[in-house]
Amino acid sequence: MALQCGIVGLPNVGKSTLFNCLSNAKAQAANFPFCTIEPNVGVITVPDERLNKLAELVHPGRIVPTTVEIVDIAGLVKGASKGEGLGNKFLANIRETDAIIHVLRCFDDDNVTHVDGTVDPVRDKEIIDTELQLKDLETIESRIQKVQKQAQTGGDKLAKQTYEVLVRYKEALEQGKSARTVQFETKDEQKIAHELFLLTSKPVMYVCNVDEASAVTGNQYVEQVREAVKDENAEILIVAAKTEADIAELETYEDRQMFLQEVGLEESGVNRLIKSAYKLLNLETFLTAGEMEVRAWTYHKGWKAPQCAGVIHTDFEKGFIRAEVIKYEDYIKYGSEAAVREAGKLNVEGKDYVVQDGDIMHFRFNV
Repeated sequence: MALQCGIVGLPNVGKSTLFNCLSNAKAQAANFPFCTIEPNVGVITVPDERLNKLAELVHPGRIVPTTVEIVDIAGLVKGASKGEGLGNKFLANIRETDAIIHVLRCFDDDNVTHVDGTVDPVRDKEIIDTELQLKDLETIESRIQKVQKQAQTGGDKLAKQTYEVLVRYKEALEQGKSARTVQFETKDEQKIAHELFLLTSKPVMYVCNVDEASAVTGNQYVEQVREAVKDENAEILIVAAKTEADIAELETYEDRQMFLQEVGLEESGVNRLIKSAYKLLNLETFLTAGEMEVRAWTYHKGWKAPQCAGVIHTDFEKGFIRAEVIKYEDYIKYGSEAAVREAGKLNVEGKDYVVQDGDIMHFRFNV
């Protein structure tokens, strides 16, 4: 399941610094706009302490965590929707991602120039929002021209539904609202909406990039962002990207943990960001545990056992018979699959079982 989060923001807000912390790939981090011309892609491991604890009991040949792709998209500027800067190319890169990580500069530093002269994260956010909304409005108006006549004069039900979805989006975008604020009730409408691939329909997480002194508590800029997005149902994360970069340079886990403690953090901002991105995409993890490997598998929250079986192999879903399920806590408590069975804690589930985060699964199938 190849999932992508795109890092966006104005130039010089800390996107590439943050990306470098997230990935072994080293994007340029220069003090001028457009230093990231091509989107850098990093495959990021999703931290999951459960894998290591299971491995201590199972002694597998390998541990395989799940991953999310992070794409560092070059800085947008005012007018990007009309092609300013390298706008059109970057907007196309955003369209291909599943979610947006919007980095906002929430620190003062005379040595790092701001593209608009002053530090104002709310203004920066609105510039990006406006550019993405304008591009979506352009997409919507183009589609309306194609289906309007068919929807209003013909008996084409799909064209009529599509037109109604487009009109609702158009009204919201013209009011300066993002597409994600528009909710559709029927599955048909939701399908049409999804297939438009609008930029502002993607879930968003705001990352407030702060100085080291504000890494734990935040600052006045962070509070301004909180107030500005309070009605968006969006996630906000405070990260000191420069400090995270310093931590990433340390060689040992112990040194990194010591640095975190000195700053006053329990967990690195990088780990918190990856976990939040995973949550933002409405994803969860089921596990498999055996002598060959202990492995994490990504699935969408609410999926049933056969769908999750299909994540491993399509044949597992086609020929699904049943799933043997052990709760992670029970596996840790009893120490082995055999002990769990003996304690009567292994459950046999059918096609309607909704898989829970952390379930240790074994699928029976016949093709």
